Amino acid sequence: MEKKERRVGTVSRGIRCPIIREGDNLAEIVATSVLEAAKYENFEINDRDVISVTESIVARAQGNYASVDDIAADVKAKFGGDTIGVIFPILSRNRFAICLRGIAKAAKKIVLMLSYPSDEVGNELVSLDKIDAAGVNPYSDVLSLERYRELFGENKHEFTGVDYVEYYGTLIKDCGAEVEIVFANQAKAILNYTDCVLNCDIHTRTRTKRILKDAGAKIVYGLDDILTCSVNGSGYNEKYGLLGSNKSTEDKIKLFPKECMDFVLDVQKYVLDATGKHVEVMVYGDGAFKDPKGKIWELADPVVSPAFTDGLIGTPNELKLKYLADNDYKDLSGEALKEAISASIKSKEGNLVGNMASQGTTPRQLTDLIGSLCDLTSGSGDKGTPVVLVQGYFDNYAS
Repeated sequence: MEKKERRVGTVSRGIRCPIIREGDNLAEIVATSVLEAAKYENFEINDRDVISVTESIVARAQGNYASVDDIAADVKAKFGGDTIGVIFPILSRNRFAICLRGIAKAAKKIVLMLSYPSDEVGNELVSLDKIDAAGVNPYSDVLSLERYRELFGENKHEFTGVDYVEYYGTLIKDCGAEVEIVFANQAKAILNYTDCVLNCDIHTRTRTKRILKDAGAKIVYGLDDILTCSVNGSGYNEKYGLLGSNKSTEDKIKLFPKECMDFVLDVQKYVLDATGKHVEVMVYGDGAFKDPKGKIWELADPVVSPAFTDGLIGTPNELKLKYLADNDYKDLSGEALKEAISASIKSKEGNLVGNMASQGTTPRQLTDLIGSLCDLTSGSGDKGTPVVLVQGYFDNYAS
């Protein structure tokens, strides 16, 4: 019997799940939800399907929460409770504001140093056009709050309508601390105000700490150093601290999930035992993509995926079909072209780095690519699909 040709490539499905609570057997719930979806929607589970689980329900099942007071206690223990320079935070009510409350409660004064014209993930304080018109050099110039207002006035975020300069300043004062706000992009500029520094950048944090220590800072910690162990029974994240945390309530944060390798292996085994199929499993947070209009780079988590099974290690190893069609096989068409391209794919090398026929393919980690797909599929609102099943991702034109 002739094998039936597939007409569909990659499919991404949001999987509905019950609301997850602390202590739930999440591996069983995830696997069961995927298997029930397959049964009700009449599709099959295949080898190398990818089951992706959003980090929020993993952390929720772990009960990985902490309060503003827990943050304050850890910050005060590390800094001593006097003046703290808080530098390079992102502009976010969900991600940073509640952390800032805990930090401010632990200090007499906060010197808040904001990067400009935007934060690390692209939230804009002021447009580049306004920077150019003012003759300001953001790489070298340090602006006081008064100078910033004089040059640029009030600037509300395009999507949230919040003036984050005013918002963060008021928040700090409401927590009982003095506040001074400055604008700079060189980390060591904060040392003109204080030598005790909490750097809040995400992906550049290691370099920032090195620069501060080399410049003579007395105390340097990053957000990844706060709540790395439990404080008064709180949740914690040994590797990332406060990085990747989100607002849970007005006084509590949900931390990035703790070690969850056992969880992805449990889901993988559950599906294997139930179906005989070897699926891949990953936990995902923010996808790694940038919005071209708002200029916001989505990745506010320290990594896209904190845990994944071994089959998701590495990068794609793909040939560019249009390159083959326009170059190697430009004189072929129809069935002959299809067969030639299929043969090239089947015989491709294990590593195509440097091969012209692979140029233009995406040189990113598989978990970053699949995590971005899943983040877009599940959304961050009320879709109710915290699990995403990706099928056919590892198929190709020759499959």
